[in-house]
Amino acid sequence: MKPPFPLDYQRSPFVILWEITRACDLACRHCRADAQQRRHSDELRTDECTALLDHMRAEFGPVLVVFTGGDPLLRDDLEELVTHAKGLGLRPTLTPSATPLLTRARMDSLVAAGIQRFAVSVDGADAATQDGFRRVPGTFATTVAALEYMKDCGYPLQINSSIGVHNRHQLRDLAALAQWFSAALWSVFILVPTGRAQADDLLSAVEHERLYRELADIAAETSMDIKTTAGQPYYRVQAQRGRNARAGMRAAGPVNDGKGVVFISHRGEVQPSGFLPEICGNVRDTPLAEIYRSHPLFRALRNPDALGGKCGRCEYRSLCGGSRARAYGLTGDALAADPTCVYQPKGLALEVAD
Repeated sequence: MKPPFPLDYQRSPFVILWEITRACDLACRHCRADAQQRRHSDELRTDECTALLDHMRAEFGPVLVVFTGGDPLLRDDLEELVTHAKGLGLRPTLTPSATPLLTRARMDSLVAAGIQRFAVSVDGADAATQDGFRRVPGTFATTVAALEYMKDCGYPLQINSSIGVHNRHQLRDLAALAQWFSAALWSVFILVPTGRAQADDLLSAVEHERLYRELADIAAETSMDIKTTAGQPYYRVQAQRGRNARAGMRAAGPVNDGKGVVFISHRGEVQPSGFLPEICGNVRDTPLAEIYRSHPLFRALRNPDALGGKCGRCEYRSLCGGSRARAYGLTGDALAADPTCVYQPKGLALEVAD
């Protein structure tokens, strides 16, 4: 389903990822937020949140807003924020943590408030893998119970899977689970070394390429829509196979850190994405639209010719562009070549041969 409005990534993101709290009762090994058990005293207040939602709608149109965390269920004003967003014509989505707070009553309440999709994390095909990754026993069982209820109720569902060395071998099993629960979208997150995640958690460059090719194989075998986060070379692989990698995707064009996506922290800090922790301003001081449209880093990230190394010379730089977050995490430079991509651009390969 394409967005019901024209998109110009120079002026508007396709999706706004909003960490409304950093608090969470899980202790996930990869946590981008390095979540804590207690809510921060400086979280955006309810009135600040509703004003920010008003700004989003006025400046960007009916964009997709993902309420995330931490665990957004820990905010007692969550339904109020969802109702406000839906009333404005925004498209609210939720990424809840699989804890005892994810009750049937709360799911029903959030759907009544206006949530248009739940995005639930499934990072292991069995309890040992999922619970080990989330570091709380029983997480897998809680996740499965929630997914079964959502499926029975017909609630719109997306399944997110973070892929690293811990579960690479379960890729097809995870795809099968996403299909079993009738997920409208399987969103595959390729680990980025930020927050609690470390470089040792990442696949090698060769394994990244094998992963993208296997994802492309899976996509050819199923009608389920598949997208990647921090896995942009997947779209290059699809293009190499003569396929439209964007088919079925809601975004009108390729999304990358700062290009069609913007992240807001629980304290109002603005980043190109949650996995690229360069703070470019704060909504308490500067309007979100101004930061997204004018900050030098955002502008550079939207210019494929500004990329360094082989990414800047690659014929797929507009479609792919490499993971800007992983480039930053491994090199400290958000515009550097993605170290985990093995592809050699055609022109560069010729120069090396010469």
